[in-house]
Amino acid sequence: MMRIDAHQHFWYYQAQEFPWITAQMPVLRADFLPAALAPELTRHRFDASIAVQARCDMAETDFLLALARDHARIAGVIGWVDLRAADLRRRLARWEGAVKLKGFRHIVQDEPDATACLGDSAFNRGVAQVQHDGKVYELLLRAPQLGAAPAFCAAHDAHWLVLDHLGKPAIGGDGDAAWRRQLTALARLPHVVCKISGLVTETGGRAVGNADFHRYLDDALQAFGAQRLLFGSDWPVCLLAAPYERVHALIEMWAARRLSADERAAVFGDNARRVYGLSETP
Repeated sequence: MMRIDAHQHFWYYQAQEFPWITAQMPVLRADFLPAALAPELTRHRFDASIAVQARCDMAETDFLLALARDHARIAGVIGWVDLRAADLRRRLARWEGAVKLKGFRHIVQDEPDATACLGDSAFNRGVAQVQHDGKVYELLLRAPQLGAAPAFCAAHDAHWLVLDHLGKPAIGGDGDAAWRRQLTALARLPHVVCKISGLVTETGGRAVGNADFHRYLDDALQAFGAQRLLFGSDWPVCLLAAPYERVHALIEMWAARRLSADERAAVFGDNARRVYGLSETP
């Protein structure tokens, strides 16, 4: 079994390049690099991780791939490219032969109109192109934006699509019923998988306990099944609400109660290895 943290980030912090890291997030206003993550991976018995873009710039993809070349435990990179660009194929050629480039993500949640973005013809051509190239596309949306996701995902079934952070439900808040309906609709599409990640930062300051988090994880399990769920820490963003240890323990405790040994192996690594096309050895 290969244990994989399927969602984490690295950066050299520069304020102008990370406008989403506001003054209310001082813990994130620092450099976060592989040397800082390595002890956490070792402590929690992870063999490798997937580094996901945090800036909307092609230089972000270059940066993560350079880290991946130097650090064997970075098994894959989810980069960024302007999927709406008329010269997308030329831009993608920049990374031809980059074996650790496993896919791309666009931060749709920050678009002025997420539905319009997902319906944009140029954007859809871009997603179709990266799927044609055998790359994963990762979908980042908040729960109220999920309405357009099932139709978008149904139109792109040439390769895996990954829903990040369980669709960002408001943990312990309102709107569960609508979120659950959209999650169930997405789960009907066999090429869509879901990361159980990023939950600790979605409480909106509400007082929630393990049982509250586990209820959302139960919903994810019912919708997708254990073979289409991927564990991700969302480090270092998780530090806004909880240390790595707490994030891992939250999912581990739930998995121990709900899943068989084989299912736990799937959620904590085997599914990521399959979706991202990873070798057994990082």
